[in-house]
Amino acid sequence: MNTTKRNLDDVQMDTANLYREETITDLRTGTIKVLYPITVDGSADPMRPPMFICQTELMSNAGMLPVSAPIEATNLAEAVEKFPVAVKQAVDDMIKRVQDYQREQASRIVTPGELGSPHLGGAPSGGKGGLIL
Repeated sequence: MNTTKRNLDDVQMDTANLYREETITDLRTGTIKVLYPITVDGSADPMRPPMFICQTELMSNAGMLPVSAPIEATNLAEAVEKFPVAVKQAVDDMIKRVQDYQREQASRIVTPGELGSPHLGGAPSGGKGGLIL
């Protein structure tokens, strides 16, 4: 999904980048989304390869955790075979991003205004007593 800010009048589909989506599931482990490239008239576009995306949910201490990632494959059989590796890589990447974020927050310099205490020059905080957790 493109996150570039645009005016509502500028919103339009990219007719050179259209895909038809198909969902494959085993009703137990997860799903594989297959994105088949198509032309603007809906016919198959043989010039572009299909894309495969794994999706599943894992139980964590915080509840269900959705996991989604691309699968490097050329056909459905290969995507099914590579599903576990893609999920594991997505989880490993997610853990790394969380650790990087925690490291970044731990080394962050907090100014009195960010603490939320009116006695230290900040705005009153709600619920956490002005502490950063």
